[in-house]
Amino acid sequence: MSDLLDGLNPAQREAVTTTEGYVRVIAGAGSGKTRALAHRFAYLVCEAGILPENILCVTFTNKSAAEMRQRIHKLTGDNDTGYICTFHSFCVSVLQEDSHAVQYPKNFLVLDNADIDAMLGIIYEERGLTLRHMTYSKARDMIEMRKLFQNPDYYRDLIAMPLGALEDKYRAAQTVSDIIFYGYLYQQKKCFGLDYNDLIKVTLYLFERDADIRLKWQQRLEYIMVDEFQDIDKLQYELMTVLCGYHKNLFVVGDPDQTIYTWRGADIRYLLDFDRAFPGTRTIMLLQNYRSTPQILAAANDLIDKNHNRMDKILEPTRPDGVPVRCHHARTAEAEAAWIAGEIDALHKQGVPYRAMTVLYRAHYVTRTIETVFLHEEIPYTIYSGTQFFCRAEIKDTLSYLRMIAYRDDLSFLRIVNQPRRNIGERRIKFLREAAQQTGASLYDTLCAHLDDELFKGTKARQFVQFIQSLASDYADRPISEVLAETLDRSGYEKMLRTEGSQERLDNLAELKQSVYEYETTCGEESTLEHYLARVALLTNTDAGGTRDQVRLMTVHTAKGLEFPYVFLCAMNDGIFPSKKVHTWPGMEEERRLAFVALTRAQDGLYLSEAEGRNFDGSCRYPSRFLLDIDPDLLQYTEQPPEAMLAEARDYISLREKYLLDENAELPLAAGDRIVHGVFGPGTIEAVDQTRAVYRIQFDDMKTPRDITFRAKLERE
Repeated sequence: MSDLLDGLNPAQREAVTTTEGYVRVIAGAGSGKTRALAHRFAYLVCEAGILPENILCVTFTNKSAAEMRQRIHKLTGDNDTGYICTFHSFCVSVLQEDSHAVQYPKNFLVLDNADIDAMLGIIYEERGLTLRHMTYSKARDMIEMRKLFQNPDYYRDLIAMPLGALEDKYRAAQTVSDIIFYGYLYQQKKCFGLDYNDLIKVTLYLFERDADIRLKWQQRLEYIMVDEFQDIDKLQYELMTVLCGYHKNLFVVGDPDQTIYTWRGADIRYLLDFDRAFPGTRTIMLLQNYRSTPQILAAANDLIDKNHNRMDKILEPTRPDGVPVRCHHARTAEAEAAWIAGEIDALHKQGVPYRAMTVLYRAHYVTRTIETVFLHEEIPYTIYSGTQFFCRAEIKDTLSYLRMIAYRDDLSFLRIVNQPRRNIGERRIKFLREAAQQTGASLYDTLCAHLDDELFKGTKARQFVQFIQSLASDYADRPISEVLAETLDRSGYEKMLRTEGSQERLDNLAELKQSVYEYETTCGEESTLEHYLARVALLTNTDAGGTRDQVRLMTVHTAKGLEFPYVFLCAMNDGIFPSKKVHTWPGMEEERRLAFVALTRAQDGLYLSEAEGRNFDGSCRYPSRFLLDIDPDLLQYTEQPPEAMLAEARDYISLREKYLLDENAELPLAAGDRIVHGVFGPGTIEAVDQTRAVYRIQFDDMKTPRDITFRAKLERE
């Protein structure tokens, strides 16, 4: 036993040796919670004699589960590590063993988004729907929302209803949402497929329907441990509550200050109110931080202290003093990226490997400037959970359009001739290839020569050629930014992304437009489309990833659960971080928790930066309120924002905060209410969108509905 408890602090030792009952461990960032979980599992097996197969340890990712299994194997020496898995993996185990009780085979399909889209394609074709009715992205969201909230008993239809009856329900559906929803359930039933939400819902249904099976699993799982409990959602909470109903041994670990997934259903109250839901709960606080220097922790503690809906706690440093947290204000985004590159270069010259340095950001699109500078300065980098900016599909497609206008080359032609779709598929491309090979002409010229062929009737080939010829005739005399804007409009590419609901890809196109504008501003009269394309080609062809010693670039969400010696948190501007999409107080507190997560990833050095400039909508960029939340004495400024800018920033932040809504407060109006608007007159509320903080209202004197912000003055009719 001494070996298992060696090296644990008193709080960790208490967590490991407290085996019975309900236990809540509040584990601050870097406090060794994974170590405590692994040692507790080993303690139960090696000291208490519990069989590994009678322990369930739930993690939130398969990677975390694999790491946990490795740790436990080293501690116990036993290859049997029980159920160490994600919620969904555990449910697959349950259903594979007992799916017969719900008339499903053991080899049922687990569906991903690609499978769902394939099913939607079948439904749309059968019922004559198009993306104008609903994009696939919105259809997937609608299905998920109906399953979770509007049709909570959908799985009874999916499981209990015969296939023929479910098909009849689908065929009889009239509204677009009903057609898609019941068509999806029908397609699921046909192939015995279950999506991620189904796995937990059907498992709960199985436990509800068959008391013997429920009791079997309750008795089998003598000890249940749940990691990252702050990120648990309603279904996962219900599942844990059912499973611990017999032995009543539930051990949860989490940090309320790191709840950053409410947008996908996580509820901070499950952790904060755990002791109320489970009377007799023992709460253990792990607050000693082994990761970060005192300077980094001081800034992180000061930041998160500004949140109100939290458990009062302060991370305690165990490491010796380090360097101050550095903060930089730049005049432009390019200057900010250059500063980051300079600091990275200085650290590297001091012997710090590139792989020890990580750049974090709130949204992928902000990496464009950083990537450009890194490539120019020959700093090797890699992007986690994202593609390098100039290699992203929408950027390459757009650049290929510009290349077609300038060069009409075959590579660009093949990439964009059917993007968006123009009915020029494989058969017609094969014809063009063969004809071009015979004449030695380019694919584009070959297409021009065969526009009148029967093969190309019913396609949009002629419109494509006319569009390219039109822009090619005068692009040299026009600003590149103007050519780019017209290209995206006339090609239909931007419209295609809007139809698909691809907001992130649209944001990336907006960043590309900004790149072109900045290029024109820098080069002046010397700027040409050919020069710009050559410059971009050099950037995309630069081998920045030939070694594993690379700077890592990733979003803060991706960095959750990781740690890095040196962290650069960039684009700390209001509207970027926190996001401009935040409209509620709980949402703003979550953004602050996300910033806290970013700060606490750093071990030895933390660098914060922001830049002046303008956002896509033309508004000024101000320093983030999260920078202003931190006591200036805890930061070492390389360059401070001007006092006038700080005053403007505080005024702007104060104005925004006046309009933040209390998401938890009960709204005075609901769908179906009759109201009177001061400008538009009487109308009926059709829907309430809490996320965007708007009412969708059909006014009596308008043919189409309007989205009206919660801030508007509305009176009941």
